[in-house]
Amino acid sequence: MHDPQTLIPQNTIRMSPAAAPIDPTCCPLCGQPNRCAMERQRASGEPQPPCWCTEVDFSSTLLDQVPPTARRQACVCRACAEPAGAGEIP
Repeated sequence: MHDPQTLIPQNTIRMSPAAAPIDPTCCPLCGQPNRCAMERQRASGEPQPPCWCTEVDFSSTLLDQVPPTARRQACVCRACAEPAGAGEIP
């Protein structure tokens, strides 16, 4: 008999059916508020100044740490970006 895990292709994301939706207001690495100005604007409809993250180059090392299900869904917070050498953070 085959192990069911061996029948799942390696590039398949394994998620439980009850996986929680991604909260775009929380950092996908630490779970703390990411304070994303773009998300605040989307939620409130109120114009916001440019977000700090639009002026930073995030390293591929940092971005590789973001779970695949959260990529392009939630911003990394400043606290997680700083130790990873995300560049000059204003």
